[in-house]
Amino acid sequence: MSSIAQSPYRRAIGGQFSQLHPVLQQYFSAIPAEHVGRGEGVFTKVGTPRRWLWPLLRLFEKRGVIYAGWAQNVPFRIANRTIASRACAEREFDLPGRTWIMRDAVVVRNGRVIDELGEPGTVVASFDVDVRNHALTLTSHQVGLRLGNLRLQIPRFLAPVVHLTERFDDERGQQNVALTITAPLFGLIYEYDGWFTYRIEKERA
Repeated sequence: MSSIAQSPYRRAIGGQFSQLHPVLQQYFSAIPAEHVGRGEGVFTKVGTPRRWLWPLLRLFEKRGVIYAGWAQNVPFRIANRTIASRACAEREFDLPGRTWIMRDAVVVRNGRVIDELGEPGTVVASFDVDVRNHALTLTSHQVGLRLGNLRLQIPRFLAPVVHLTERFDDERGQQNVALTITAPLFGLIYEYDGWFTYRIEKERA
């Protein structure tokens, strides 16, 4: 038996895994010990142009959850690792005048992907998983907050809906990641969309 645990994504996808594009099958598989998955690309857009939201989002930006601003053509880098059956990711955004890092860790529970975002973990979201047209789609089922000792589960009728798609474009030879967050009454409140190339390499000492 292999000492490498299955990735939480692969476990959640289950029998649909073979329907993913071959590049995505590698991307969502466990990363071997002492290796890291690295990607480089550009977000065509990231954040929200709704300036009134920025002060509210700054708390989450400080914790590495979401960017409190609006930017276009943002270079970014990805570092993915599988640690104790968790898919751990860091994404560095080269924003105007600074670099901001988004962090998250993913597990699987009851067939759903559970994503804990930020450091310390601040937003916890569970996702339903589906494969459509060889792409992976995640749609949030529940969203909760962790602020100090406070644990808050947002009622579903009030909770924002997070939708993420990962796909591979053979003509471009690149992977696309697109995310939207939509809130009741307000509509689209956050998004990003970017293209990148990806590889798995030996972890540097």
